[in-house]
Amino acid sequence: MSGAGKKVVDVAKKATKTIDWDGLAKLLISDEARKEFATLRRTFEEVNHALETKFSQEPEPIDWEYYRKGIGSRIVDMYKEAFDTIEIPKYVDKVTPEYKPKFDALLVEFKEAEEQSLKESERLEKEIAEIQELKKKLSTMTADEYFAKHPELKQKFDDEIRNDNWGY
Repeated sequence: MSGAGKKVVDVAKKATKTIDWDGLAKLLISDEARKEFATLRRTFEEVNHALETKFSQEPEPIDWEYYRKGIGSRIVDMYKEAFDTIEIPKYVDKVTPEYKPKFDALLVEFKEAEEQSLKESERLEKEIAEIQELKKKLSTMTADEYFAKHPELKQKFDDEIRNDNWGY
């Protein structure tokens, strides 16, 4: 198996193992999305199968003697010479080195955004809990109890009273 072919097959196998098709399918809402997703999965599996079958086997060596007997040595030698001079260039990946740092930077940025989102979500959950608690206690709460939880408002009201600012 050629190095590039083996690498393609290895990457395809890893991708197959890491994709949670069932988990992704659970996220879909509409029937049209489910249909498209099924098509995507089927296509992915077909391509993966083709990669495994085409690139996982070494090509059979050419039996030059067999052709010499049937066709003649002169023409077969000419083809063999031409075949031996063929140089298949190695694939040089120029794209990955260019975009890999950008991709890695985006991953770091996404992780930071995820952490910030989780912190903000946690803060909002606490705020929602506080508001729901306040809503339950609002009808029986005294001003002193409210100001104990919000001293900045008490300070603001006290300042307005001291400055003789009655809001009109």
